Amino acid sequence: MGLNMSQQARISLSGTDPKKVDSVCAQIQSISQRTGVALRGPIPLPTKRLQVPCRKSPDGEGCETWDRWEMRIHKRLIDLDADERALRQLMRIQVPDGVNIEIVLRS
Repeated sequence: MGLNMSQQARISLSGTDPKKVDSVCAQIQSISQRTGVALRGPIPLPTKRLQVPCRKSPDGEGCETWDRWEMRIHKRLIDLDADERALRQLMRIQVPDGVNIEIVLRS
């Protein structure tokens, strides 16, 4: 089954550690250079900040002190021309824990 040359793969990466997300981006860039496939990106999307404020003291007594916990989710977007060899190599990438990768084919 051959792919149309007009098809593109949109790769969206997200994770809490920006170094791991950027390392996966670098692997995708090296694949595109090796196969000679056009690549657009990585486009950094806005970082989502999830904040949870909670009281330090378990009971209602004492001074009102709060812990503020925060988790940041970093996102990158990459457009890649859908070449069969490039997609096959893309499937073999070692994705570290904590990084989500989503590949959508579109024409």
